[in-house]
Amino acid sequence: MKGTVLQRPGRLLTWGATTGEVAGTLPGDEFLADPDIVSTRAVTIEAPPKAVWPWLVQMGSGRGGAYTYDWIENLFGLDMHSADEILPRFQHLATGDELPLGRNGPAMRVEILDPERTLVFRSADGAWVWAFHLRPDGAGTRLISRNRIALAGSPGPVRIAYRLVMEPGSLIMERRMLLGIKQRAEGAS
Repeated sequence: MKGTVLQRPGRLLTWGATTGEVAGTLPGDEFLADPDIVSTRAVTIEAPPKAVWPWLVQMGSGRGGAYTYDWIENLFGLDMHSADEILPRFQHLATGDELPLGRNGPAMRVEILDPERTLVFRSADGAWVWAFHLRPDGAGTRLISRNRIALAGSPGPVRIAYRLVMEPGSLIMERRMLLGIKQRAEGAS
């Protein structure tokens, strides 16, 4: 199945994204050139990129959270506590920084940090790239989130389980995250 990207039309992997956003190449795509799964999801925020950026920079376990359903994240031991304010102590992210997923989870390394434009993370094993892109949109911002995932060596049942469970679950959580960032950034503007 390698080489066949599971980016199907429809809302599971493309919620909120335009056809152009789904089809377009974005910074960070090069870190996982041949993924098995790609999701591109987006939201329009009625605030400029400079009002959205601080919410992205502080994301993470033991940091500003993920603006999703904390109780679900914490069932998996991720130590997520979504902040409702900008936390100055987490505003100094740099390329090369590693953020753990929970207390014992794998690290997500900052690969690209282009303030008010692009923030890209890659998992320590290289099997997951998660990128956030901010594009000016009139007086507001398009926030685009792209996940590129490799399931190399995963048997068929793992792939089927991913499609049946993880794709819908990731939509529920990422949609909530994007809307959570939107709500926070618009409220702070």
